Amino acid sequence: MTTTSGLPPSKGKLWLAAIKPPMYSVAIIPITVGTAAAFGETGRFDPKIFATFLTSAILIIAWLNISNDVFDAETGIDKNKAHSVVNLTGNKSLMFWLANAFLSLGISGILLIAWWQQNVTVLMIILLCCALGYSYQGPPFRFGYQGLGEIICFFTFGPMAIAAAYYSQTQHFSWLILASGTLIGMSTSIILFCSHFHQVEDDLAAGKRSPIVRLGTELGSQVLTVTTALFFAFTTIFFLFRIFSFWTAFVFLSVPIAYQLVSHVNKNHDQPEQVSNCKFIAVKFHFLSGILLALGLIIPQLL
Repeated sequence: MTTTSGLPPSKGKLWLAAIKPPMYSVAIIPITVGTAAAFGETGRFDPKIFATFLTSAILIIAWLNISNDVFDAETGIDKNKAHSVVNLTGNKSLMFWLANAFLSLGISGILLIAWWQQNVTVLMIILLCCALGYSYQGPPFRFGYQGLGEIICFFTFGPMAIAAAYYSQTQHFSWLILASGTLIGMSTSIILFCSHFHQVEDDLAAGKRSPIVRLGTELGSQVLTVTTALFFAFTTIFFLFRIFSFWTAFVFLSVPIAYQLVSHVNKNHDQPEQVSNCKFIAVKFHFLSGILLALGLIIPQLL
């Protein structure tokens, strides 16, 4: 990681990159959209449960981010990653236990929701999400090294997280979960997919068969274009089948960022320094499209 001036980044910038503030949208958006879907369909909204769930989700993502750096340090894939929390602190054991502390706090919040509702359904879904999250980088599974991370990401942050948030408000399920979860799962997986373009050499050296390693950067950029187009195609299909209301057309206001993302990757897919920021454009797309979807889901109830 270098600055635009070619000089090494400051310690503060490295820590900011290590903490990854933008990446916490993958916690915020599913819980927000699932809660919005519940309110839009049933009119139910419990702010206490929403706030507790959102806080827990953020803590669980903190666990996931830190533990992934710990597990990557074991394989050597992050040896050139200056903003790894393990490389910054030089203390892998400390980071491991800090990650587990965040996980414990996050699960405690979900346990509190289960106790309030006298229902363990949400807890069971989130525990399964955590297990899948661990399997992404954690030994002995390390499914991310087999190129399965995007599939795990789709289900964990899409239908499963949306279902948990929806159920926490209504104590039942709906087809709206599947539709909303498909879109959020796709946009979240796009973030992970984009994170591979600039690190092909490091992935190959560590034996990580990421989708971009398997496909190559050019074909990978084409896959990204098709997947992004499918996001909007599915939005249209869900509207035509009346799963979504007219108001979810707000999602199409995110088209400019989606276009920026695919154009940037298509142009720079084989230039690591230039393409390395594409995951942050993907985060912007994920966040904006998610907020617009949530808005489209609640407006019918408000009207």
